[in-house]
Amino acid sequence: MAQRLATEYVKATLQMSELQLNQFMHSAECCHIHVIVKVLGSGGQEIVLEDESGEEVHFPLESNHGQYFCELSCRLVNPRLTNLVRKLFTDCKGNGVVKRIYQGFTMLYYYEQGSVRKIEEATASGRKLVYQYKHTAGELQRVYQLNDVEQEISRLYQDIDYWLDERNKAETSDEVARIDEKLRQGAAKWFALEA
Repeated sequence: MAQRLATEYVKATLQMSELQLNQFMHSAECCHIHVIVKVLGSGGQEIVLEDESGEEVHFPLESNHGQYFCELSCRLVNPRLTNLVRKLFTDCKGNGVVKRIYQGFTMLYYYEQGSVRKIEEATASGRKLVYQYKHTAGELQRVYQLNDVEQEISRLYQDIDYWLDERNKAETSDEVARIDEKLRQGAAKWFALEA
């Protein structure tokens, strides 16, 4: 199994409440990660997480009506710090691209609202799609709401009724044979659509 060399967050954005922020800082301290809170001149805050090896990650926070917004771009190597940031990112329903870097290739994870929507493998020879989210329930609902088949069956009923009326009016055997052929085609199509 390939060993991850680093994890990189590229313009990742997340939003959290004050409660979520406090829980996150507490969980960081429980993981033996040093938490530093800085107050910036613009009135914003910056949370700095530092692990025992000296690796740091900076979370610039802007506050608005009790919600904290963060745009994060960083590269992490330490697994403990990487897991803590990943948990925050998914818990706070983050958006952005997360690169997991391995020897010889990189996996790109595209997140929307904390869920993976697409995964690509990037190598020197190009990119390959590994996974793409499909809104299966929504697609099934759309297909269910389609009524093209029902409309076609309704048109066939009308055509068959018309040809049955014409058959009753037919005077020659050639007309009856031609109408019977139309009825046979209509009935075959009707059975196929019903199936």
